[in-house]
Amino acid sequence: MPKKVLFCATVDFHFKAFHLPYLKWFKEQGWEVHVAANGDLKLPYVDRKFNIPIQRSPLNKMNLVAYKELKEIINKHQYKIIHCHTPMGGVLTRLAARMARKNGTKVIYTAHGFHFCKGAPIANWILYYPIEKFLSRFTDCLITINQEDFNLANKHRFKAESIKHVHGVGINTEMFKPIEKDQKDIIRKAQGYKTSEFLMFYAAEFNKNKNQKLLIESLAVIKNEVPNMKLLLAGNGPLLKECQEHAVTLGVDGMVDFLGYRDDIEELLKMCDAAVGSSFREGLPVNIMEAMACGLPVIANENRGHKELIENSKNGFIIKNNSVEFSNKIKLLARNRNLKYELGLHGRNLILTRYSINKILEEKSDIYRLYMDEMEDAMWAVH
Repeated sequence: MPKKVLFCATVDFHFKAFHLPYLKWFKEQGWEVHVAANGDLKLPYVDRKFNIPIQRSPLNKMNLVAYKELKEIINKHQYKIIHCHTPMGGVLTRLAARMARKNGTKVIYTAHGFHFCKGAPIANWILYYPIEKFLSRFTDCLITINQEDFNLANKHRFKAESIKHVHGVGINTEMFKPIEKDQKDIIRKAQGYKTSEFLMFYAAEFNKNKNQKLLIESLAVIKNEVPNMKLLLAGNGPLLKECQEHAVTLGVDGMVDFLGYRDDIEELLKMCDAAVGSSFREGLPVNIMEAMACGLPVIANENRGHKELIENSKNGFIIKNNSVEFSNKIKLLARNRNLKYELGLHGRNLILTRYSINKILEEKSDIYRLYMDEMEDAMWAVH
């Protein structure tokens, strides 16, 4: 009987975006790979895929249906390892796998940033903290992707058999990399931008947490001092219209391009001069790591994920949610090309040495092998 691993998440795009190298790794070890999530994407390296109706909202009644389907799948296929991701994917999978764990299945959960953290609203602690702590007892390995979450899980004595820290999901440093100025100029012209403009980029859903208003307000502070700058905002979301109106009100609508959904993030990053991040809460933001891999300096709002990636005056700047402070750093980079280059170089090196796909694959495969070896030992003991 082949050894089987099941990956679970709320939506299947999560695997396409972040986990294909790890699905591939299991296939290379001779394992049968199954995936369970909402969606009908075709994924490589997958032997069986289950479309189950997991919903992001914990109050959605379809999650009960998803739980029952997951439990049936898990009990039927007798997986050796289950690795679950995303808040609802993690909740439903760990509940559904309780009986399987008693029969030897190992359950791994990656927390892509706890919703409760330093500075988080008290409501987050009241709702999410007890859920995560309770579910940790049904977890063989809890993986955190930033040091603050790792420390928090240990300090509050989460009941997982093991708590590990892995440096994110891994960045493809061959895809996301710096390019020469002549290549940058070609892309800019094709995208409708001038070679002389100072371009800043941020890709995120328009919602309260992502806080794009801070960036728009920062432009307004220096709109007359750095007139050749442009802020490129990719993404959609409930606050998009409000942010567009805010830009008009502050007189910077000509300096902000609302790009909508884009599937050419790699190209957009490569043509830009800097990346910005305004969110209040992040686990370990992939958008910022991709920008760093492209050699861009980063100006970002203070939160645990940004602080883990950015060191002040080394590869960018951390700002405490202040538009004047933010605008001063924008102005500094726009006027000092050498500084922009040096900060970007340090950021690129950090990604190469700590956050590249190869580095994260090493970290994750070490964890997977712990449970693979444990199973081999158990089999030998039986025989």
